[in-house]
Amino acid sequence: MPPTDATTLLRDAALRVTRPRLAVIEQLQRHPHADADTITQAVRADLGKVSTQAIYDVLAALTEVGIVRRIEPARSPARYEMRIGDNHHHAICRTCGAITDVACAIGAAPCLDPIDAHGYAIDEAEVIYWGTCPVCRAALDDAPAAPSVSAD
Repeated sequence: MPPTDATTLLRDAALRVTRPRLAVIEQLQRHPHADADTITQAVRADLGKVSTQAIYDVLAALTEVGIVRRIEPARSPARYEMRIGDNHHHAICRTCGAITDVACAIGAAPCLDPIDAHGYAIDEAEVIYWGTCPVCRAALDDAPAAPSVSAD
C-alpha cells in the first residue's frame, strides 16, 4: 500500500488528529501485520512516553472506523494492517511467524458463499494459509542432517 496522508485519513473518518494516532498510522504503513507491542515500541521511539493503553485505544478507534484491519491468527497476538477492503487473505509461517498478504484465490469475494451459512448473512470471509516461508524453508534445506544414533 502506498503511504497515505494520515491527517486526511483521520479527518475523513471524523477522528481528531493526534500525535499518537499519526504515529500509529505511520508505523502501520511501515510495518504491516505488526502487533500492538511492536507498534507501541516503535511509537515510543518516535514520540517518547506513550502509554500502552493509549496505543490500544488508538488501534481500537482506527479499527472501528475502518482505517485499520485487525487480524487474529491462532496462537498469535492480534495483528494490525492498513490494507483493507480488498478481500485479501494471509499466509503465516509456522516457523518464524512471518505474515504475507495473499490475494483471494478465485476473484472478487468468492468465499462469501459457503455451502451452508446456517442462517448467517455473511459479509466477510477470512482465510489463513499456514505453512513455511521461503526463508525458513531455505534454512531447513541448508541445515546439516542430524547424526544418527547407533544402538551399540
